[in-house]
Amino acid sequence: MNSRRNFIRKSVLATGAVSMGGILPAFSAKSYRNIMGANEKLNISVMGVNSRGNALAQNFATQPNSRVIHICDVDSRAIEKCKQSVGAFQQDIPTGFDDFRKSLESRDVDALVVAAPDHWHAPAAILASQAGKHVYLEKPCSHNPREGELLIDTVKKYKNVIQIGNQRRSWPNVVKGIQEVHSGTIGNAYFAKTWYASNRPSIGVGKETPVPSWLNYELWQGPAPRRTFKDNLIHYNWHWFWHWGTGEALNNGTHMVDLARWGLQVEYPTKVSSNGGRYAYRDDWETPDTQVINIEFGNNKLMTWEGRSCSAMPTDGSVVGVIFYGDKGSLQIDAGNSYKVFDVKGQLVKEEKDAGPIDAGSRISPSQQLDAIHIQNFFSAIKNGASLNSEIVGGHQSTLLVQLGNIAQRSGRSLNIDPASGRIKQDEDSMKKYWAREYEKGWEPRI
Repeated sequence: MNSRRNFIRKSVLATGAVSMGGILPAFSAKSYRNIMGANEKLNISVMGVNSRGNALAQNFATQPNSRVIHICDVDSRAIEKCKQSVGAFQQDIPTGFDDFRKSLESRDVDALVVAAPDHWHAPAAILASQAGKHVYLEKPCSHNPREGELLIDTVKKYKNVIQIGNQRRSWPNVVKGIQEVHSGTIGNAYFAKTWYASNRPSIGVGKETPVPSWLNYELWQGPAPRRTFKDNLIHYNWHWFWHWGTGEALNNGTHMVDLARWGLQVEYPTKVSSNGGRYAYRDDWETPDTQVINIEFGNNKLMTWEGRSCSAMPTDGSVVGVIFYGDKGSLQIDAGNSYKVFDVKGQLVKEEKDAGPIDAGSRISPSQQLDAIHIQNFFSAIKNGASLNSEIVGGHQSTLLVQLGNIAQRSGRSLNIDPASGRIKQDEDSMKKYWAREYEKGWEPRI
């Protein structure tokens, strides 16, 4: 185990062209992989492969310096589907597990990819860290703020690599756009507006039904206190229930709020407020389908997030994006690997484009080739100690911004925040109710 890990850490990445999507023209992705020595590859286990996880598993399988050896899901159908999908990109068919903890027992696994529902993100990452694995953790990094704090302590204790799935941190033109903001192209950047719009249908009113034979519902619930199975919960609608999900704010808002925090060069806020609700339909959906979060910082910086889950009307020409406003102009980053710079009168003065395919409406895999750069950064951190593009402290800080927005929404009041820690001040009730969660007995995450 130790000798294999030492070899991996010391090995040099020979993937410069491939990491940017440049597979040699004479080879397919699968045949190119087979040139590499098996010991040079990181062994990957993927947890949660019904939709986004399936796309991630394929992406990891495509990388020439890794192979997917385990597929983990509580849905037996998803396991078989993903095994076949991955098999198209590598020589070996992965082993399937309904319980990812069995996968973590294997000495062969180097890293766990976590793409399960939000309530599993932090607990799974902690268990993987305790098992000596590295973690690629899809956003949001946590279901609640306390879990984010636990993840920071986890990395400090176990010294492993946890990369957060804020993939835009690795997209070349997005990086250049943020550098433009930092270099003063638009002057003093003081305000960032972020948004996401979609056209999601009603989820209806669920009925209590027997648990399907293909589903391990006990393990799906995992750390969450037990609730009766309903037919409108799995696989995607759990996002809209506070018990398991975190709403659109963390489902899609996290990406653009992360860019806003990066561009404005801020960490923890001083004040957070939120307005919104479930406006479009009358059904079981609990989180807001329409929400505006305002986040203030102590150095005269402000950001907002607007979420419209059931109205796909674009804002400033895009259904998702961030605009930075400065005293000399503005800069807009939309869904893709591109940005635009405007002068103070709103006239376009510069545009950087990427011709690569981006599907802003895809909830599964909008940008597979670009995301491969983020994966390679994860590998570089494991192998040679490179800096992560989205490490856990920054991942927690960005996730916390929208978590605080949800807490303000649920408590019905503006929150005063300690800018040193991100914790809520002078509101014991909100801290008690929303900073952490209750867990099913015996499932409490511990480090």
